[in-house]
Amino acid sequence: MIDHQPQPGDIGLTTITGAVGRAIRVGQWLNRDGFANYEHAFVVLDDETLIEAEPGGAVIRPLTEYQDRHVLYASPELTPEQRDRIVRRARRMVGVPYSFLDYAALAAHRFRLPVPGLRRYVAATGHMICSQLADAAYREAGVILFGDGRWPGYVTPADLYDLLGRGGRQGSAQHLSDQVGPDQDRQ
Repeated sequence: MIDHQPQPGDIGLTTITGAVGRAIRVGQWLNRDGFANYEHAFVVLDDETLIEAEPGGAVIRPLTEYQDRHVLYASPELTPEQRDRIVRRARRMVGVPYSFLDYAALAAHRFRLPVPGLRRYVAATGHMICSQLADAAYREAGVILFGDGRWPGYVTPADLYDLLGRGGRQGSAQHLSDQVGPDQDRQ
């Protein structure tokens, strides 16, 4: 069942099964996000496709890739021009390498470990986890998701859910929808 058609610029949040999903859940736990329900984020593009970070580099895939999974599509209130800029910026990120080390860097920051160059490493866009890609596409399009003074790139899928899915402390989503695959019950 689909409540609404995902719009360009939306962030999709979903789960990942298997060992990779468990590793991401642990990474989020180390970042004090708890064992969040969402381990993956992607950005909806304008042609029934999405862009997502993965170990081989950021790729564009058909939106139907997730049609049989529970996906939460969310964004703050956006103008059509902002959505267009987000999509254009996201498309430029194709091929950006994925980095599991970013979870370690995020945890080092969360635990206030004095690691030289840590802020520069987390903010660098030459490597990204999925949530960093979504945040960077928004930031580069001039849409700042987090107004809490955090470092650029200091974001996990759970942070995106807390902000957009729960209407968290930093703001609330005006455009929010759950999409449930045909073989799943609404949670």
